[in-house]
Amino acid sequence: MIIPTAEQTLQCFLVCRRLTMMYRPVYLVRLDERTGEIVIIAGEETEIAIQRDRKWTFKI
Repeated sequence: MIIPTAEQTLQCFLVCRRLTMMYRPVYLVRLDERTGEIVIIAGEETEIAIQRDRKWTFKI
């Protein structure tokens, strides 16, 4: 079983907070056990992946 790192957890909170401050609904927060990334789906087309080293990227 893979668990998120402390850095990932903090970054996830900060990204979700930022999204909700922009009035974007957060629909899904999930840990992808294949890659170890936290995946956030928000709004109509926003998908964000947070890597284990706390860096995050938009996915299309």
